[in-house]
Amino acid sequence: MRYKSPKLTVDGVVLSDGKIILIKRKNDPFKGKWALPGGFVEYGEKVEDAVIREIYEETGLKTSIIKIFGVYSDPNRDPRGHTVSIVYLLDIIGGMLKGGDDAIDAKFFKLEELPDLSFDHDIILKDITRSLD
Repeated sequence: MRYKSPKLTVDGVVLSDGKIILIKRKNDPFKGKWALPGGFVEYGEKVEDAVIREIYEETGLKTSIIKIFGVYSDPNRDPRGHTVSIVYLLDIIGGMLKGGDDAIDAKFFKLEELPDLSFDHDIILKDITRSLD
């Protein structure tokens, strides 16, 4: 018998002065919509390395992990199939903000003025905002 398993992803929450970095997606699903920077963990890669790599590839920023914020596992969170995402809070330690790799743009948004978001990132950001209160 062959078992199905969800795919593992990471998402990065980078906050600065009450603003959060979002990327505009280059590809489907949700092409042209905003999202947290992140992506799939590669085979043999630590999740901590994956989130730092994904943020650098998509935003041009070098970051360091503060802590795990949470794990999001709704089987319907990604239209491509069941994914489980580990969400990290990170600090900026270098680089210049610019869209790259799977992102056509990257910029800061005020937490109270967010665009429509892809995947379940609206839920994640509501949880983040609640945790800041």
